[in-house]
Amino acid sequence: MANLQYFTYPGHGVKVGDFFGYSQAVRVGDRLECSGQGGWDTTTGEVPADLMEEIDQAFANVDYNLRHAGGKGWSQVFRVNIYYTDGSPEALGRMAENMKKWMPNHRPILTGVGVKELALEGMRVEIEVSAYLA
Repeated sequence: MANLQYFTYPGHGVKVGDFFGYSQAVRVGDRLECSGQGGWDTTTGEVPADLMEEIDQAFANVDYNLRHAGGKGWSQVFRVNIYYTDGSPEALGRMAENMKKWMPNHRPILTGVGVKELALEGMRVEIEVSAYLA
């Protein structure tokens, strides 16, 4: 698809992208569509043992991915999908805290889906977003 611009951030982004054959983000006109971001270290790919740290890191990774692809981060996000294996009140509360932290001035649409497992071993949360660049 010649008119689309694809982006993959260095480190773990390249590693998983090469393994699965995908990009971390794509620009479609005035939108950025971002692949699901886990709570991994962007350099090593390690997922924290602590679920709250993993959730925080997943939100930070979304911001990193958006900026690497030429966006301005969470301020441009209008749609969020969160997939999680742990729907406990503590985990959902931490996700809500991060939504408010990263987007204090707007409320995007949100879909949360509890799943049995995610693609990479040890992952308990994955976040994908759409951002409007104009």
